[in-house]
Amino acid sequence: MRGGRVAIVGGSVAGCAAALAAHRGGAEGITVYERAAGQLADRGVGLAMHNDRYAELEAAGYVDAAMPWIQLVRRCWYVRDGEAPLGRRVGILPFPFRTYNWGPFWRELRARVPESVEFRTGTAIERLELAPDSAELSTGDGRTERFDFVVGADGYRSVVRTAAHPEVRPEYAGYLAWRGAFPIERLPDPGLWPVEDCVYAVFPGGHAIIYRIPDGRGGHRVNWVLYAAPPDGHGLPLDSPTSLPPGTLTDALRACALEIADTQLAPYWGQLMHLTAPEELFIQPMYDFTAPRYAVGRLALTGDAATVARPHTGGGAVKALQDATALGSALTSAASWPEALAAYDTRRSTVGRSMVDLGRRLGLGLVQQSPDWSAMDQSGLEKWWRQADGSSTFGGRKLS
Repeated sequence: MRGGRVAIVGGSVAGCAAALAAHRGGAEGITVYERAAGQLADRGVGLAMHNDRYAELEAAGYVDAAMPWIQLVRRCWYVRDGEAPLGRRVGILPFPFRTYNWGPFWRELRARVPESVEFRTGTAIERLELAPDSAELSTGDGRTERFDFVVGADGYRSVVRTAAHPEVRPEYAGYLAWRGAFPIERLPDPGLWPVEDCVYAVFPGGHAIIYRIPDGRGGHRVNWVLYAAPPDGHGLPLDSPTSLPPGTLTDALRACALEIADTQLAPYWGQLMHLTAPEELFIQPMYDFTAPRYAVGRLALTGDAATVARPHTGGGAVKALQDATALGSALTSAASWPEALAAYDTRRSTVGRSMVDLGRRLGLGLVQQSPDWSAMDQSGLEKWWRQADGSSTFGGRKLS
């Protein structure tokens, strides 16, 4: 189908991909609304993409080799073992993933959006009203505009999802992710840790994931995520989705991460938390939810606005790009907006449910009911992982 005005609410990775999808699907007027006024490219945490999912998305025209990346090959699992710097290696599993730095990745994706697409940064959507054949957006600056179709790509606190599914409330999973990244030059003895290795440093009740990401200037950064339950009296309002951006973490929550690093991780891996400056550290509480339908009326949901699965799945960014790919295909092949949105919902809503299920299963095994890692060996790890992964969708489901 050709023509029509499309609004994209959210201008991050999901929003840029949705704008590309709408353009390729034939929309004549596309406007992207992004509430943040600053540079999204300044965000410097890591994301990973399975090689097979990369190949599919490259073929679809959403990613390419010009986006700075690092190839990982294997995932090494370590437990603390006295003062041994790396700890004891429990086992090794294949890890065919590319890693990216969120900021440069977004910048490359944004550069691929045609100049005809209008980006309005620093513009929040205050109200969204549906009509049978359109949707009306009202912004914080008092403007109201009508569109043929609106895409919600505005993350886990999506105003578009609230309009489509007011009954859907994210459910707190009971633990947090502390996240940090810093220049590799700050790390003593980087040679102890091969570039191609992703590290899982596991302990009772949690784990840390550690891998290198590009810095966007030809160098590398250390990227880490630490999963564990927060201490009592943490003070975070977790009944509704929240986060603490870099530089705003409380002393108590930073001290909790450092205590875990000192008591649960081998010295080499634990030092990473100490090497991370306060302004490089933030918290991401774990939530689960998925919209029962990815399209309602003239609204469609993509990325975290549609589904938030715990990051253990290794497929968050992949799913957002796959959503855009499916949306573009639906717009290209359909004869009407309702037909396109129905096709998109059919293709993607079941994927969202399966990724939430996988995230819960991995969260149970890696954090909430973790095994006795000290007794684990290679064969035990392989068996445990087969059971935890279940449907073999770690890294994202195959694009269909």
